[in-house]
Amino acid sequence: MPDALLANSAALQTVVRDAAVCRLAGDWNVQQLSVRGEVSARRQALAQVKSAVRWDLSGIQKLDAVGAQLLWQFWGQCIPPETVLTPGQQALFDVLAQHPIVAAPTPQAMQWFGWISAIGQGCYVAVAHGRELLLLLGGLILNLAVLIARPSRGPWREISAQIFRVGAQALGITALVGFLIGVVLSYLSAQQLAVFGAGQFIVKLLGVATVRELGPVLAAILVAGRSGSSITAQIGVMRVTQELDAMQVMGISHGQRLIMPRVIALAIAMPLLVLWTDAIALLGGMLAAKWQLGLSMVWFFDRLPDAIGLTNYWISVIKGVTFGGWIALAACHFGLQIEPNTESLGRGTTASVVTAITGVILIDALYAILFNEMNL
Repeated sequence: MPDALLANSAALQTVVRDAAVCRLAGDWNVQQLSVRGEVSARRQALAQVKSAVRWDLSGIQKLDAVGAQLLWQFWGQCIPPETVLTPGQQALFDVLAQHPIVAAPTPQAMQWFGWISAIGQGCYVAVAHGRELLLLLGGLILNLAVLIARPSRGPWREISAQIFRVGAQALGITALVGFLIGVVLSYLSAQQLAVFGAGQFIVKLLGVATVRELGPVLAAILVAGRSGSSITAQIGVMRVTQELDAMQVMGISHGQRLIMPRVIALAIAMPLLVLWTDAIALLGGMLAAKWQLGLSMVWFFDRLPDAIGLTNYWISVIKGVTFGGWIALAACHFGLQIEPNTESLGRGTTASVVTAITGVILIDALYAILFNEMNL
C-alpha cells in the first residue's frame, strides 16, 4: 500500500502476500470518527484501495453502526467476496443489508426536475385546499338553510359574541390606520394637484379612491391579520386540546357551532367596519387637505356627496360582505386542518392570514373587472 495512504489513516493497512489483502485495524466507532477530519481522511484512504483486494476486518478493535455504515457505503451496500469478519461484525452488516438506503437524487437531477416537482406539489396542495373549501362552503349553505328554517335553534349568542370580537374590538385599529392612510393619500394628491391648480378635485379623488377601493381592502387586510388569525388559532387550540373530537363524539356539528357563527358575524361586521374606515379615512384626508391646500372643511363636506355617489357606497358594502365571508371561511378551514401539535398551529395560522389576504386582493380584482363591465 502506498505510504501516502498510510499517512491518511493509520487504521487502514495493506499487506501483500499471495494476493493483495487490505487489513483494517484500530477503532471504527463514533468516538473515533467524530474527530474533525477523520471521516474525510478515511474515505480518501479507502478510495485508494484497489477493487481487486480482499478485506480483513478481524483486526478492528471497536466497530459500531457509524463505522460499519462508512464501510457499507464504500462497498456499495454489498460485502466484497472473501471478506474476513468476526461474528459480531457479520451481524452488524446483516442489519445494514436488511435496511438498504435509497440513494438521494443527484444535484444535477434536482436542478433539472426540482422545479417541476415543486410546481406539481404546489398545484396538488392548492387543489386539495380548494376541494376542502368547497366542501366547507357547501356545509355552510346547508347550515344556513337549517338556520332559516329553524331560527329559534340558531347559535345567536355565539354570533353576537363573534360580532363583538371581530367588529367592535377592531374599531380602534381600523380607525387609526384609516386616518393615517387618508392623511397620506390626501397629502400626496394635494402636492400633485397643486402643480396644475386643480386642488378642488381632491374631494372626488380622495372620496372615490377611499370608499370604492382603499377602505374595503384596507379593512379586510386588517381584519384578516387580526380576527382571521384569531379564529384559526382558536379552532387550532381546540384541535390540540381534543375539544373538536369531543364535540364530534357528542354529536355537535362543527359547521353549525363553529363555522357558521363566525362567517355570519364577519359578514355582518365587515361592511360596518368598511364604512367606519371610509369615514375616518375621509376625515383624515379632509384635515390634510385643509392644512395643505387651505380648503374649507364646510366646502369639503358640501362637495363630498356629489363626488362619491351612492353607488360607490353600495359597492363598498358588497365588497365588505364578500371579504368578511371569505376571511371567516378561510380562517375556519385552516383551523380545522391543524394537527394536534404546536408546530402545525403556527404554520396553519400563517397560512390562514396569507391565504385570506391573497384571496381578498383577488376578489377585489374580480370585482373591479365586473363593475367596469357593468359601467358602475
